[in-house]
Formats: sequence, C-alpha cells, structure tokens
Amino acid sequence: MARPSALLRIAGLIVGAALVITGCGGNSGDSAHATSTPASAPAAAGRTDDAPAPTPGALPRIAILATGGTIAGKANANSAVGYTAGEATAQDLIDAVPGLDKIAKLSAEQISNIGSQDMNDEVWVELAHRINELFDRNEVDGVVVTHGTDTIEETAFFLDNVVASDKPVVLVGSMRPSTALSADGPANLRSAVQVAAAPAARGRGTMVVLNDTIHGAADVTKTSTTSVQTFVSPNTGPVGHVDAAAVTFLQPAAQQRHSHFPVPGGTPLPRVDIVYSHAGMNADQVNDAVGHGAKGIVLAGVGDGNTAKPVVDALSKAAKGGVVVVRSSRVGSGETVRNAELNDDELGTSASLYLNPAKSRVLVQLLLANGITDPANVQREFADRL
Repeated sequence: MARPSALLRIAGLIVGAALVITGCGGNSGDSAHATSTPASAPAAAGRTDDAPAPTPGALPRIAILATGGTIAGKANANSAVGYTAGEATAQDLIDAVPGLDKIAKLSAEQISNIGSQDMNDEVWVELAHRINELFDRNEVDGVVVTHGTDTIEETAFFLDNVVASDKPVVLVGSMRPSTALSADGPANLRSAVQVAAAPAARGRGTMVVLNDTIHGAADVTKTSTTSVQTFVSPNTGPVGHVDAAAVTFLQPAAQQRHSHFPVPGGTPLPRVDIVYSHAGMNADQVNDAVGHGAKGIVLAGVGDGNTAKPVVDALSKAAKGGVVVVRSSRVGSGETVRNAELNDDELGTSASLYLNPAKSRVLVQLLLANGITDPANVQREFADRL
C-alpha cells in the first residue's frame, strides 16, 4: 500500500516504461520507429512502496503512436497564422526533443493522420485495442497520447473508461505547430514522457499533460482558443505538475477507481446527439435527433441543466420512448444536480453530475454499447465516474 502523502515528487529522469500516442491531424508521413541505447537513469525520489523496483540502469520503454494534430503541424506559407496539421512524423517529434533518448527507449507507430476535429469512433477503438495489446503483452508500462487539442478531452475520457490497466495513459498535444516561434510541442512531449514513466503515475488512469500541468481525464477541458494555458480542471483542479527535474502529484492515487467497459466490438458506436439550450428555444433539435435515429441525447442545458418547457417535454417523451436522455450543462463548471431544477424521476432522465456535455456523450455511447439503458442504472454509472 502506498504511503499517504500530500505531495508525491518523482525524479524527472526515472526508470519505468510508457507508450506515447501522438496527435490528431493532417497529412503526416509513414510510420516511424526509433530505439535509443539504454543508459543509466537516476532512481526515483520518493518512490511509493507499491511501485515496482526499477531495473538498475534500465530506461523506460516508450512506444509513440502518432495520429497527427497541431503538435505535428507545420506553417502554411499562404497564411500568417495558419498551418497544416500532421506534417511532422513521429520521428520528427522525437528528434525535436533534445535528450529525450536519455529519458526513455523509444519506438513509434503511425495510427492515423486526421485533424482532432475529425477524431472518431474507429480511431478510438483502434487506439484502445493497441494500448491494451501492448499492456497485455507487457511490452510497455504506460501510455502517453499526443493528440490534437480540440477533442483531446473526449479521447482521454474514452480511454479512461476502456483501458482497465493500472499503468498510466497520458495524452499530450500542443497549441502551436512544430514550426512556430516558441512551439510548445517539444516541451509538452518531454513532460508527457516523464509523467508516464513516473512510478507514482500508476493507478491514476488516463491523464492529459500540457504546459507543465497534469489533469485527470474526467474533469479536464479546453478553455481558450489560442492560449497555451488552455486546459483547466474547473471542478477538481490539476492532479499534478511537471518540470525538467520532477513530476509532482498533489495527492496519492485513489485506492479504488471506477469500473471499466470492454472495448466496443464494432463501430460506429451508438449515435448520441448533444442538444444545446438557448433563449427562445423550441423542440426541433430534440425531434430531429430522434428522427435521425439517436439512441441517446445529452442536453447542454442552461444553469443546472435546465431548458425551455417545450424541450423538456420532448426530452421526456424521448426518454419514455427508450432514448437515453442525460441532462448536463453548458456552464463551464459545477454539478448538474439530479432532481433539482427538473424532476428526473418523473421525466425519465438522468443527471450528468460533474461531467460536461462532451464527456457525457462519450459515456452514454459506452453505456448503450453495453446494453445499459435503464435510467437508474445510467445514473449509477455517472455517479461511478466521480
């Protein structure tokens, strides 16, 4: 059992193993592979009792699975601010980080070349299968995912719910392309490798690392269109920080985490639509979703998951007709409370609690894929993610 501690501080160059998956986007090149010569690494400071003892002199094994994204983007000559995502290969990303081969033994694979706005069920499932395969074969001891920032929180949350290993999964991206002045990708990638390799990262599920900050998958969200300090965890705060010398977790890993689902057997996943509430709203969005075959609907409601009465009536009708309906909120933080502003028991709906609409949609997809549709069971699954 790990010793309780307010801060778990782990040396930056530590012995362990990790997998790195890079980005969403563009037209990057063929699969890349690199292997460093093992070199000695300092022992981890403050290593917890249940962390595996490192092999003396061994480096972490890190597999880089590249999918594109801003972190692999290059400047567009026709625009002062534009860039083409996915131009840099996985090997390019490795080469841009001086000394990365002193932290880990590296290998790389190209999974896809899509912009993060185009991230989809097929890539999610492929990533999950590949990560689980590497874990099951004991080829790696952790996962770092570099990914386009637009949907990184959704991919992180999906993986957090289908990868059951206690080995860490870390997602990383960048706000600036690789050719930009002060590109943030190389530093972020180094930080992600450090975090995934830290013994104290075990048992924490999927994390997101950017701008020296470590976030948990359930709460992290993008808050700025351009700032490098775009990711925050509005309800819980970050789980830790990282710099060139050390990885610092702010509290011990939980003794028991939420349940996990098997990786879905096929794609696409069940259709779940998000309905965004606004002033002067009618029921057309709800009726359109049902008419186009949505098996689930997430309300991005005003305030505490509320919306106009015609929309409430349409959502209740859909729920009683077999559609899974979850109330969330378009507000950036706070809980959507069950049976508060609306009576979920009467409506046949569930409340998302602290999950935002995008992550609520991912969870409903997984629930539907596993045959969980009863409102009471749906509510229990949302409570399990707290």
